[in-house]
Amino acid sequence: MLIKGARRIEKNRFFPFYSSNGKRGKYIAIIGLGSNIEDEKKRFLALFRILMQDRRLQILQTSPFLINKAFGFENQKDFTNAVMIVSTSLHARALLKVLFFYEFKFKRKRTFKNAPRTLDLDLLYFSKKARKDEYCTVPHIGVNDRISVTLPLGLLR
Repeated sequence: MLIKGARRIEKNRFFPFYSSNGKRGKYIAIIGLGSNIEDEKKRFLALFRILMQDRRLQILQTSPFLINKAFGFENQKDFTNAVMIVSTSLHARALLKVLFFYEFKFKRKRTFKNAPRTLDLDLLYFSKKARKDEYCTVPHIGVNDRISVTLPLGLLR
């Protein structure tokens, strides 16, 4: 079956991943991962290992990788996307700050809208909660319209 914009699904050691341990945090969050600057898969693996050591989060599950066509600014390399479900006791804005920190650590540069990126971490959903202010919007804007989110979510256990 062909899905517009989707190129292929790929798997590796931690994508997909499923933890049989129960959640420890108060909240469940779904995080979108994206990258299209080499080597995306190595970067996602490095992020996975770092997050496994971060006591503020517990990774519960990850999807396989979706390689898909760039959108917005289309004159760039295909994107690698995945989703990750985490348990946390952080509130949505605090979790978003942690995600921005990891983008910075992986040298994310925000040169223009939809520009190529080393790592893009989006807070897609947060424990059935809705929030909208100048810093944090949950659910993430356009989340239900993006193949880079809906297809990986559909591949979770």
